[in-house]
Amino acid sequence: MTRTQILLPDELYERIKRLADEKEMSMTELARRALENWLERFPSQSDADWQLPVFDGGGINVPLTELREVVAEAEAQRSLSQ
Repeated sequence: MTRTQILLPDELYERIKRLADEKEMSMTELARRALENWLERFPSQSDADWQLPVFDGGGINVPLTELREVVAEAEAQRSLSQ
């Protein structure tokens, strides 16, 4: 393993320290896991196998021109049901 140092704003340091204490792990382990997670989510651009993730929005297809009306109707129905 390689040892390194990083500079953190005080507020970020306190948040990381608090989370590490809550999870009963060292700040080193927390940082390592966070960086591994980041690298999994955002692979190197040289990785030819990576593809943009696809999001399934549930199959609701509303033309952009009608979107404002659909949202207004949904908000009106929601306010009536409360």
